Amino acid sequence: MKRIGFILAATILTSCSQIATVKQTTPRLAVIGTKERQLAPAERQLSDAQEVQRSDPSRALGGYLESAEQALDRLLRDPSDKQALGLYNFSVARSIQVIESAQLNPWDRAITVPSPKGSYSLTTLRPRGPDRDPGAYKIIPADSLVVSGSYFGRRTTIDGLGAPLVVVGREKKDGFRKVFAAPRLYAAATAIIRFHKRRAQIEFIEPFEKETVTVQRRVFPVAADFTAPLAVALVYERPDKLGLIRLLRPEKYADTARLIRLQPYDPDRIPVIFVHGLQDTPASWAPMINDLRADREIRRDYQFWVYSYPSGYPYPYSAALFRRELDALAQAYPKHKRIVLVAHSMGGMISRLMLTDADDSLWRLYFGKRPADTALHGESRAVLKESLIFHHRPDIARVIFMSTPHRGADLATNWIGRIASSLVRPPHLLASIGSTVLAVVTVDTSALQMKRMPNSIDTLAPNNRFVRAVDKIPITSGIPYHSIIGDRGRGDTPNSSDGVVAYWSSHLDGAVSEEVVPCNHSSPKNPAAIAEVDRILKFNLRQE
Repeated sequence: MKRIGFILAATILTSCSQIATVKQTTPRLAVIGTKERQLAPAERQLSDAQEVQRSDPSRALGGYLESAEQALDRLLRDPSDKQALGLYNFSVARSIQVIESAQLNPWDRAITVPSPKGSYSLTTLRPRGPDRDPGAYKIIPADSLVVSGSYFGRRTTIDGLGAPLVVVGREKKDGFRKVFAAPRLYAAATAIIRFHKRRAQIEFIEPFEKETVTVQRRVFPVAADFTAPLAVALVYERPDKLGLIRLLRPEKYADTARLIRLQPYDPDRIPVIFVHGLQDTPASWAPMINDLRADREIRRDYQFWVYSYPSGYPYPYSAALFRRELDALAQAYPKHKRIVLVAHSMGGMISRLMLTDADDSLWRLYFGKRPADTALHGESRAVLKESLIFHHRPDIARVIFMSTPHRGADLATNWIGRIASSLVRPPHLLASIGSTVLAVVTVDTSALQMKRMPNSIDTLAPNNRFVRAVDKIPITSGIPYHSIIGDRGRGDTPNSSDGVVAYWSSHLDGAVSEEVVPCNHSSPKNPAAIAEVDRILKFNLRQE
């Protein structure tokens, strides 16, 4: 029966759709406009270089550099020349591509590159700061990748100067947790090549940090591709595959509970932290992140982070872990701006606790007495204090709740929820704490009676004492919050449901705004819901 239950739960709780695919392609230069004849010499250099790229990569690189220099020369004389811009960007991309494929190394020293008009001395302007060695990364021109999948309905790109790139760390970095980075870097970058006489210099630009570049007193927007790195990360790492197993075996993946920044930290940008829900991972935010990055104002003023955690934990414990991460963030970056939380489903319940002053009311609910009078010691007491005694976070500026079951979800108590709950293996720490709590609370008949330590699914039940108690505690004043709620397109609010969470559970009195969108429980992927998050983030900027 357990085997049957597992299959049923896995079938219902997981999706078979391919969220992201990335395929290599052979890029083609688009010939546009009426200036084809004027660029014919440069295009011939490009064509010749492509023919010998495999047999003679150094000669091919020289041809690409010649093509790029000629196109740039024309572009500097006429910045509106799109044909020249396209040829320059294409030639730069092919230069990077042949450097990578032939394992040439202009990163550490100048290399001599033969070309029809005389050799180039090719160097690289080394970016400042740690982890900026180009040789430590696999560098992929974005135009050589075809991106598709259910999470990517659009490709977020910026027109401008340079070759958009996907930069992938060759090795996992030590100490990545200390700086809230991913173990392996997947980033957007842009390459340009400057020329002076027969010297060529590659320069890498981070498009999140720099929107324009100046070449010989001409200012150009920086070209960028924000979708390709996101898709490559999803394909290489497959974080979505951790969703179900982290629900069923949370202890095995305890080290995945952490904050992760998705771009270089910037003290001038507002952190937006995305908090996923039950049986989910940060991968579920990819459609929204991809679309939000298309908005220049959002890119300029916000930085994106995610909170990842094993969703099999009871959500009060996940909230305690989240507070630890926020404390570590404040210690590492003490001048960071106040945070906006965007939270889905159970992630919204976790985020609700960031706005709540519980004091010791929840402790007394469980134990029937004050903490000082409760006979608990050691690690059990410490974990329970973190989970049950908490106050609102002053570093939170605003919260956007999406499809959040503030009063629980009936799915947690029906046959699906019962099967799923029975399959969740509690961590040894929480199981032992549960035994300790049972021994204490059974002494006092006024305390909450429990049969076992609840897991995440149990703590989503509408009749769960913790859920009911938190609902009675008012959200701390002064922290604005918003609700985005799905109705599956039926237009039957307030009797609506997103298929998992009913309106009566998602609705919050006092919300600055409440938007009902025509979607199911997967609101982070819905265009109307994404547009509403975009609107709220811009509204937040006007309130700063």
